Amino acid sequence: MPLYESVFIARQDISAPQVETLTEEFSNVIAQGGGSVSKKEFWGLRNIAYRVKKNRKGHYVLLNIDAPAAAIKEMERQMSINEDILRTLTIRVEALEEGPSAMMQSKNSRDDRPRRGDGEDRPRGERPRREDRDSRRNEGGE
Repeated sequence: MPLYESVFIARQDISAPQVETLTEEFSNVIAQGGGSVSKKEFWGLRNIAYRVKKNRKGHYVLLNIDAPAAAIKEMERQMSINEDILRTLTIRVEALEEGPSAMMQSKNSRDDRPRRGDGEDRPRGERPRREDRDSRRNEGGE
């Protein structure tokens, strides 16, 4: 069977459990069509580059699917009918990606960075006071 990756964006004003319910509904549509969903990733509530149906944010979900084309067509039809879905994108791929997707890897890599402490990025005491800077600027040649 062909392999697909499908991403959909759900409205920002629905809750995370409701997004999981939507994901399960679409997985059931695929299962009824004779396919299977090998991976479901919830990317969280993210900003959208431009307003889509008056929404600036959306819940992003990725599905890795192994299903016949008819099942994919039915899932896309159900997504287009659903009011909670803002956008969808389904592409056919040669092989499904194992492990976390690039979006999940980038989210995890931010956590690996060292945190800045309380003002340790620069010493604040060595900075000249504003009055001193103004007097030096006036003496300099104005």
